Amino acid sequence: MQPQGPTFSLAGAGSVLIGFTAACIVVGALVGWALGNFAYGLAFGAVVGIPVGVAVTIVKYRNV
Repeated sequence: MQPQGPTFSLAGAGSVLIGFTAACIVVGALVGWALGNFAYGLAFGAVVGIPVGVAVTIVKYRNV
């Protein structure tokens, strides 16, 4: 019997990607709102959030 290693889950990877992207969008929107321009903060959060979500997903599932 071979030891069972970690399994890759598309649902888990998608959840990590969407979660971190959404978190960055929310933080960007809050910062934009605090600085007086909600739309720019929302857009900046999305631009930053997509690569952050991808990077976190890659780091989390790199060896799977």
